This record gives sequence, C-alpha cells and structure tokens, in this order.
Amino acid sequence: MPSSDQETHKKYFADQFDDEEVLFIFRKHPVVMRKGLIFGLLGPLVGVLPSAIHPAYGMNAFFYGLGIGFILGIIIFLPSWIGWYFSIFIVTDQRFIQIKQKGLFTRGVTDISLRQVQSISYEIAGIQETLLGFGTIIMRTYVGELVIHDVHHPAKVQKKLASILREIGTDITSYTGPVPSLSQNEVNEEIE
Repeated sequence: MPSSDQETHKKYFADQFDDEEVLFIFRKHPVVMRKGLIFGLLGPLVGVLPSAIHPAYGMNAFFYGLGIGFILGIIIFLPSWIGWYFSIFIVTDQRFIQIKQKGLFTRGVTDISLRQVQSISYEIAGIQETLLGFGTIIMRTYVGELVIHDVHHPAKVQKKLASILREIGTDITSYTGPVPSLSQNEVNEEIE
C-alpha cells in the first residue's frame, strides 16, 4: 500500500524524479504561431475561390467551399499550435527542463541542473517585442548558454527563475570561475 507521501506526490511530466518538485512552468508567447495562422487563414480564401471565379455555382458552393477552407486552414495551422502547446519549460527544485516540440514527430529535451546555472538575463529588442510583451531569456551555465527566444513576459520569468535559484541556494550574482590576472605591461599591451 502506498504511503501518504506517494499519494500526494503528483507527477507533472514523464521524466520527473520521485523526489523532485515542480516549481515553475512556462511557455513561449503565442506569437510563435503567427506563420501557421497566416497560412491557415489562406485556407478559407482558397475554399471560396471557385465560387468567386464562377458565381453561377451559387451560394451552396460558396458555403461548402468556405467549410472545406476552414478545415484546410485548421490542418495547416495545427502543426504550429502543436509546436507551441507542447513546447514547455519546466523548473523543478533540481533542474531546468526545456521540451521543444516541432510538428508531430520531432521532440527535443534539454536538461540542466540548477546548480550549473551561473546567470540569467533577458532582452526585449524591437518594437514588436516591446508592444506584444515577449523577449529572449539567456541562461549562462558552466557548459555554455541556453537561449530561449519569444518568451512571454521575459522580465517576470527571469525574476521568477532568479528567485527559485536563490531559494535553492545557488548564487547567480557572483562569478566563481577563473579570473585572469594581467601584469601592468600586459595591460598596456592590450590597450595599444
């Protein structure tokens, strides 16, 4: 019989460890679906073209074409929606997991220990990102950078990630790597 801890511990994703607690989940901004939406909106237009070219087909052909066009538009838009909905970022008390879904059959998973994170920053560049409220999160780790584009409210996400790292005891304000030391002659040579 399972204990009360096992009964109350819920798994949010398949790879979650038994002793792992999910602290934060976020997705990209819905603007990442814009290309699929634009091409999907062409479906109804294509569906009504036969009625527009030959008005003698009548209103029934127009509405049948419109219905078929909407179905075509949904089929065209569906891969973009699947890519947005199933691409998710999960922060647990032990690690950061990035799950990227592209279409129906391609999935990539990145798993980084929170102890490896050195710094987290964000960038909002351009009028579109400023007006729609999305940007880029940059996580610097011991092994490189993880850049996440099109994040909804990047300042809030960065603040939440920084507070989680503080809670688990990771200091992201100080750099602990090697600091190069240069003699005064080397400094002068670097300047010239």
